[in-house]
Amino acid sequence: MTLETIRHLKHDTPDHDRRLDGMAQGVLGTDMDRPEGPLKVSGRATYAAETAPEGMAHGYLVRAATIGRITGSNAEAVRAMPGVLHVLEDERMIRNAAQGMAGKSPVQKQGQAWYVGQPVACVVAESFEQARHAAQAMMVTIEPDGTHAFDAESREAQVETPEKKQLVQGDFDGAMSGAAFSIDNDYRTSSMSSAAMEPHASIAQWDEDGAVTLRGSYQLLRFNKNELADVLGVAPEKVRILSPYVGGGFGSKLGLAPEAVAAALSAQVLGRPVRVVLHRRQVFETVTRRSETKQRIRLACDAQGKLTAIGHENLVSQLPEEVFSEPVAQGTHFQYAAPNRLVGHHIARIRRPAAGSVRAPGEAVGVTAFEIAVDELAKKAGIDPLEFRLRNVPEKHPENGKPFSSSTMEATLREGAKRFGWEHTAPRQRREGEWWIGTGMAGCVRVNMMIEAHARVVLTGKGVRVECDMTDIGTGSYVILTQVAAEMLGFAPSQVETVLGDTDLPPASGSGGSFGAASTSTAVYLACMELRERLAAKIGVKETELTLKDGHAIHDNRQTKLSELLGEEEWRALGHLEPGKAGQDVRQATWGAVFAEVAVSDVTGETRVRRMEGTFACGRILNLKTARSQCHGGMIWGLGLALTEALEHDPRDGHMVNRDLAEYHLPVNLDVPQLGVHFLEERDDWANPLQAKGIGELAICGSGSAVINAIENACGVRVRDLPATLDRVMEGLAAHD
Repeated sequence: MTLETIRHLKHDTPDHDRRLDGMAQGVLGTDMDRPEGPLKVSGRATYAAETAPEGMAHGYLVRAATIGRITGSNAEAVRAMPGVLHVLEDERMIRNAAQGMAGKSPVQKQGQAWYVGQPVACVVAESFEQARHAAQAMMVTIEPDGTHAFDAESREAQVETPEKKQLVQGDFDGAMSGAAFSIDNDYRTSSMSSAAMEPHASIAQWDEDGAVTLRGSYQLLRFNKNELADVLGVAPEKVRILSPYVGGGFGSKLGLAPEAVAAALSAQVLGRPVRVVLHRRQVFETVTRRSETKQRIRLACDAQGKLTAIGHENLVSQLPEEVFSEPVAQGTHFQYAAPNRLVGHHIARIRRPAAGSVRAPGEAVGVTAFEIAVDELAKKAGIDPLEFRLRNVPEKHPENGKPFSSSTMEATLREGAKRFGWEHTAPRQRREGEWWIGTGMAGCVRVNMMIEAHARVVLTGKGVRVECDMTDIGTGSYVILTQVAAEMLGFAPSQVETVLGDTDLPPASGSGGSFGAASTSTAVYLACMELRERLAAKIGVKETELTLKDGHAIHDNRQTKLSELLGEEEWRALGHLEPGKAGQDVRQATWGAVFAEVAVSDVTGETRVRRMEGTFACGRILNLKTARSQCHGGMIWGLGLALTEALEHDPRDGHMVNRDLAEYHLPVNLDVPQLGVHFLEERDDWANPLQAKGIGELAICGSGSAVINAIENACGVRVRDLPATLDRVMEGLAAHD
C-alpha cells in the first residue's frame, strides 16, 4: 500500500521564509500557456452538457408566469404528450441557486412562486425538442397571495437594517457641518448579470447503490456536493460532482442551481440519466443577479484636502429569507483615512430574482460609486484627484487600528500615473470635432482572503500528479497548480499532470472570492514541501540544502536522478491549508489604480473609451499571462458597469425584461480599447507561504469610476446613475448649452 503523508498548516503568522524565491526550476511566475488549452480550442474539453450517457433523457424547466400560491397544473395532459417520460413537481425543487459556500440546501419553493421566472416543474422526454414543446404547453395555476414590492425604493418594500452592518465613529454630523468642503450625493448602480459564456447545465445519473453522479457547471464543488446531498436527503458520500471544465462563472455557479436538482430528482424517478440545460433566458432569471444599489455618500475634508468624515449608506434588494446581501461598503471601511465615519446597510425585501455574489461582490459597485464621490470632493476642494487620494492613504485600518499586511495603494497610484502620463486639467478643455476629450482616474481595492483547501501531490521518478476537486472557470487553475508543483519538485511542466474538478479527489477551495489560486496553490505547496522533506531525509541532507531541477536532486555538488532515488515507488503527500489568525490580526487587501481617457460626442452623448491603464499590487504573480488576462477581464467589467450593463425589471411584477445577450448590453470588441496592465512586485508574507493574493476581482473595483470621472473631465457631465447611457449624458450636455 502506498504511504500518504500529510502536511498541515494553520496560517496564524506571517511566513518570512519565502521558500519559493530559492527554487531553481524557473517556471513559476512566467507566462506559461495553459496545459488544457489545446483541448479547449479543439473542442475536446468536455463541458457539463457535452456528454451523452447511454439512455439519457432530456429535461426542460417550467417556470412561473406570475407570483403567488401554486394550486394546480395540467401535468396529466402533459404526461400524455409524445415522448414525455416524466413531469417533475416536487417540493424539493429549489426556487433559485444557492448562495456561495452555503453548503446546504437553498430555499425550496414550498408551493409558492416567489418571482416571475422561478422554476416550478421539469418536463422530461426522450428528446430535447419533445421536452421543450411539452414544457411550453404546461400551464401552472398560481393564485395571487397579496401585494408585493418589486422595487427597492418603493413604499411597499420592507426594509431591514441589520445591526451588525451599521457603524458610527466619532462626530460625523459635526465633521460634515464644520468642513471646509463637503459633498452629499446619491449614486445608483444597476442590477447586473454574471452572463457566463457557458449556460448552466447538469447531467445526473444514479447507480444501484443509491449514489448519484452529477456532471455540472459549478465553482465550489465541496460545498455543492453538500448542497445537493441536503436537497436529495442522502449522505454527502452518496454524491459525486464532476466539473473538469467550466465555461465561466463570475459567481453565478458558486451555489447549486435549479437545473441540477431537477436533473437529479428526475433521474432518480426514471432510473436513467437525465440532462437539463438552461437556455440563456432561464440563466438570467433563475441564477443569482447582482443587486441594484442606491448609495448615499457624504464626504468632508479640511482646506488641505484631508478627509475628516466618510459616510456611506446603502440600499440593496433581495428575496425574502435569503441571508446574502451585497456588501457595498466592504472597501469603504479601510480604503481612506478619516476620523469620523458612518456606514449604513439596508436590505429591501422585494420579488425579483434572488441577488447573490457577482464578480467582486461589494467593492465592484461600492468602490465604483465611492471613487466617483472622492473625485467630486477633490474637484470641489480644487485639488488634483490623484494628489487628493495620496493625501488620504491610511497608515493602518482607520476603524480598528489593525496594521495592513501590505499597503501599496500609494505605490500603485504613483506608478499608474507615471505610466499613463497623468496631468489633471479642468473639464471641457479639449475638443476634436464633435468629441470632447478627457481623462479620469480611480483607486482600486479588494479584500484578500484564504479558505480551507486540500490537495494531493503524487511523485514518481517520471513526474508529478496533482489531484484535488479545484475548478478552473477560465482563470487558469490547471496552469498555476502545474507551475507550483513543477517549481517545487524540479520537473518540467510537461511532466506534471493536474487533475481537477472531481469531488472524489481531496476538497480544494474551489473558485470564488479571488481566494482560489492562493488557497489551493498553498495546499499544493504544502504537499510538495512534505515530499521535499522526505527526499532530503532519504539523501541525508536538510531540505534547504536540496535543489530539485530538471528531474534531478542536487546536493553537496552531487546530482542524482529522481528516477534512481524513487525507482518504481510512488510517493504521495496531502497538503492541508487551514486559515488562521493571519487573516484576522491584520487587514489583508489588494490594491490598484486605473487611469482612462475617453471621448464624448457632443451630438449623440456616446462615450468611447480610448485608452486605459491599470497598475495592480496583488502579491506574487503565479502566471503572468493568466494574471494579466484576469485584470483585462476586470477592467472590461468596469467598462460594462460604467457604460452599458443594466438588468431592467418591469415595475408591475418585477419580471426581467432584457434577459438575453441581445438586450443585456455587454462590452464587445469595439467598446474596448487597448488595455495596459502592470503589476508591482510585492511579497506579502501575511498572505500565505507563496505570498500570492487574489487577482480576479481587483481590477473591476474602480475601473468604472475612472471612466465616469473621465466623462466629467471631458464634457463637464457628472453621471451618478450608472450606466452612463447616451440619454443620461445628453441630459447633462443639454444643461451646458
